[in-house]
Amino acid sequence: MSTPPHSFRRRPRGALMAIHIAQPTTILGAHKVTTAEIADDIRHHHANHPRLRSILRIVGNTGVATRHFTRPLTADTITGTASVGDRAATAFSDALDMAEQAAHEALALHGLDPTDITGIVTTHSTGWAVPGLDIHLVQRLGLPATVQRIGLTTLACAGGTQALIRATDMVAARPGSRVLVVAAEVISAIYNHADDQVEHMIYKALFGDSAAATIVSDQPHGPGLTLTGPADTYEHVLPDSLTRYAGRIDSTGLHFDSTKEALSAADDVLPGVTGWLGQQHIVDWAVIHPGSQRIIADTARALGLDEHDTRHSTATLADEGNLGGPSVLRILERTHAEPPAAGAQGVMVAYGPGFNTAAIRGVWCA
Repeated sequence: MSTPPHSFRRRPRGALMAIHIAQPTTILGAHKVTTAEIADDIRHHHANHPRLRSILRIVGNTGVATRHFTRPLTADTITGTASVGDRAATAFSDALDMAEQAAHEALALHGLDPTDITGIVTTHSTGWAVPGLDIHLVQRLGLPATVQRIGLTTLACAGGTQALIRATDMVAARPGSRVLVVAAEVISAIYNHADDQVEHMIYKALFGDSAAATIVSDQPHGPGLTLTGPADTYEHVLPDSLTRYAGRIDSTGLHFDSTKEALSAADDVLPGVTGWLGQQHIVDWAVIHPGSQRIIADTARALGLDEHDTRHSTATLADEGNLGGPSVLRILERTHAEPPAAGAQGVMVAYGPGFNTAAIRGVWCA
C-alpha cells in the first residue's frame, strides 16, 4: 500500500537513502519534419546567402534525420513573421499542453493519483509566462494545493538533469516524498529567418519540441536509475562563459546565439565531471545530452564508453533532435526499453547555457 500524501518518514541517523528515478514518459510535437524539409526551407528563404552551400552541407551532417514541431513548418510562428508576443504565447501554450499530457501518462504508468504527489519540479525555457509552468500544472493536474514547487525557467538543455537534482534534494529533505518532474520545451520558437548566421542555420535543423515527465521518490516505482542522495549529483558553471550559449529576445522573436568557444565548452568541463566521478568509478552506461554528435562522442570518450554504450543518446538525436531539457528523460525512457544489467553503474550528463553542467551518477536497479 502506498504511503499517503504528505506522510513523511523519519530516516535513521547515518542511514543512506536510496532515491529512485522512475521510467519517464515523453510527448513529442505533433508534426514530424525531416531534415530535407528544413534544407528546402533554408534554401527558399536564404537563396542569396553567400555560404548557402556550406550551410546546407552542415545541416545535412548534424546527425538529425527528423524532429517534431508542435506546429507545421509553414506556421507563422515558425517560418513566418509572427510577433514576439505571438511566438512566446504559442510556445508556452504548446509546452503546457505537452507537459500536462506527459505528466498524466507518468502518473498513470506508475499507478499514482495527482493527490499522491508531494512536490513538483518543472523546467521550461522557451516562451514566457507568469505564473509559470509549475503553477499551471498544479491546476491542470489537480495536484494538492500545498504541493512543494520549484519552477526552473532558464536552464534550457541542462534543465532536465537540474530538475532531477532539485527533486533529489526534496526527497532527501523529506523522506517519503513523491516528486513529479516535468520538462517541456518548444524550441521551434527560435526557428527564425531573421537569424542568418551559420550557427543559427544549424539550430534550425538541430532542435525539436517535446515534454517528458517522471517520478522521483525513495520508494521504487519499478526498475530505473537509483542514487544515494545529493552526493551523487554534480553542478558546475564554467567561469567567464556567459556568451558561449545565450538566449536573446527582440521585436522579431526569440533567438539562440552561440560563439566559436561553444564548440569546446563540453571539453572544458569534462575534467571536472571525471574528477567528481573519481578514478575508481567505472561507468557502464550513460545518458548524455544530445547537444550534437561531437558532444555525445567527446563525453563518451571522457567516460570510457563506446558508441554502443551511448546508442540511446545518438538515436534520440537522429530521430527527434536535441529536445533541450526533456532530452535526458527521453534517453532514459529509451534505456528502459533496453536496460543495463542490474547494478550497472550509470551517469547522466547534460550541458546548458552559461556554460553550465549538471550530472547524476547511480546504479541500475531492476
